[in-house]
Amino acid sequence: MANNLLDGKKGIIFGALNDKSIAWRTALRAHEEGARLVLTNTPVAMRLGDINQLSEICDAPVIPADATSLEELENLVVKSMEHFGGRFDFLLHSIGMSPNVRKGIPYDNINYDYYLKTLDISALSFHKIIQVCRKHDAINEWGSVVALSYVAAQRTLFGYNDMADAKAVLESIARSFGYIYGREKRIRINTVSQSPTMTTAGSGVKGMDSLIDFTERMSPLGNADADDCADYCIAMFSDLTRKVTMQNLYHDGGFSSMGMSEKAMTQYDKSFREAP
Repeated sequence: MANNLLDGKKGIIFGALNDKSIAWRTALRAHEEGARLVLTNTPVAMRLGDINQLSEICDAPVIPADATSLEELENLVVKSMEHFGGRFDFLLHSIGMSPNVRKGIPYDNINYDYYLKTLDISALSFHKIIQVCRKHDAINEWGSVVALSYVAAQRTLFGYNDMADAKAVLESIARSFGYIYGREKRIRINTVSQSPTMTTAGSGVKGMDSLIDFTERMSPLGNADADDCADYCIAMFSDLTRKVTMQNLYHDGGFSSMGMSEKAMTQYDKSFREAP
């Protein structure tokens, strides 16, 4: 149900690939809530995904941009301001990729060239986006910038590899720029630490099915899915959260506060009894 929470607001959504993407679901919800949008992804991702379909649904232009390229981000921000007729109000960073994860290279034998690419794509891109927006005074006062993170920034999870480091850097960037942008323009910057979600990117993480089953058993409210996350992002873009900034906000059904749940213990006991 739409509540016009974003009526009159404008924003850029990074990272929509297909209808499994959190960015895709967030764009749909933002459109339903009255926002005008610009969609962006890398040219390669645009060829592989269905972003043009989303563009038609949301009546939103697609402006290609490699988020690691300052030149392409400059073009994106300038063209978005031209499309909107001025500043915009919100931005979603839903970008992450690790060549080490994709190639199955373990953390203790990491390829450092790939590691730098992981950090650039998954974390430094967030800094670059914010810096370019600040340079062009592109975001309205009381605007909202959100990046998607994961609890592996605080805890070690098998198979998440160098993406954990990238998420930790991402959250630090939100705090550091949150102070600067908040002080200057009252613009708030936060990260949302989402449940493991079976997106196209998430499916590449080793043992993702087992992880999702584990967190579902551990979380008192169960895992938050892509649509749940989209709803939360809409709340963060809205004026209802004007004084929330520099936070890493857990959106995980309570998983981040749990030690051991009854369901997880029951499953563990079952496995223990069945072990040879």
